[in-house]
Amino acid sequence: MTIAFGNLAFDEPLKRLEIERRQPGPDDVRIDIAYCGVCHSDLHQARGEWAGTLYPCVPGHEIVGRVSAVGGAVTRFKTGDLVGVGCIVDSCRHCYQCDDGLENYCDHMVGTYNGPTPDAPGHTLGGYSQTIVVHEHYVLHIKHDEDQLAAVAPLLCAGITTYSPLRHWNAGPGKKVGIVGIGGLGHMGIKLAHAMGAHVVAFTTSDSKREEAKQLGADEVVVSRNSAEMAAHRQSFDLIVNTVAAPHDLDAFLVLLKRDGTLTLVGAPATPHPSPNVFNLIMKRRSIAGSMIGGIPETQEMLDFCAEHGIVADIEMIRADEVNEAYDRMLKGDVKYRFVIDNSSLS
Repeated sequence: MTIAFGNLAFDEPLKRLEIERRQPGPDDVRIDIAYCGVCHSDLHQARGEWAGTLYPCVPGHEIVGRVSAVGGAVTRFKTGDLVGVGCIVDSCRHCYQCDDGLENYCDHMVGTYNGPTPDAPGHTLGGYSQTIVVHEHYVLHIKHDEDQLAAVAPLLCAGITTYSPLRHWNAGPGKKVGIVGIGGLGHMGIKLAHAMGAHVVAFTTSDSKREEAKQLGADEVVVSRNSAEMAAHRQSFDLIVNTVAAPHDLDAFLVLLKRDGTLTLVGAPATPHPSPNVFNLIMKRRSIAGSMIGGIPETQEMLDFCAEHGIVADIEMIRADEVNEAYDRMLKGDVKYRFVIDNSSLS
């Protein structure tokens, strides 16, 4: 049995549970989990705010640790390796999405928790636990120094969620990139866009976050409630990555895009954004797009990029028994910028 932290119903707090993990098969890697990041998705799933939560629910898809066993057919990992597991633990492996290394868009992608599996209890259980067993295809090498391991954990979701659109829409030198929101996702978007060489503008609703955003790597900071500051940037952005997970006016950002510019949504509000004005799209051939995490090859690329550039998340470490309080603080925006569980506290 493995000790985990999860809940048995949407209206119950998370608590200590005992769960089962399968023995490693020929292609499997068993990982002793050192740290697991706390994502807003964890809260939504555990509290039943997204449809279809299966209980017991053990959240967690920002997993880092050390390999403790490998199956006989495993070739990419050995006992003792530092590794990570993100949001994906399985996919069909034969559709065109998987063939392109975009398992995140596979119709049969299996999430690290709440996804179908033959293992007990019939659905996947995530990283708020001592161990996890994962097919080697979905395990990632970590090249950061071990003393950075806790701060690496959020890269497995927050990092790849922002890295993927920045890479897909070619953020880099000569490009002006906006990052909307300075939270768990946004603070990573600023760091990554800066490291890619783009001119980075951070958007916030709070004037008090100006200096924080600049310290993260923003070249400029715009308070989005200030109409004069917003107007000064009209028709100047190549790409804006919007990390805000609450409904808001998209037109305010669409008009800031150049011709052929793209507003990419990575924040996932529970209710829809107000419908944008079509003329703001057609008059400058602008696009609104979406992006979801990244495939396994791109996630490895992101981890390697971050190791090369010394990028980690800004975190606050917590014990497992503090996760319910952490959820309440997340709802208030009271974290800079990501909670990470010290999984040794499970024992």
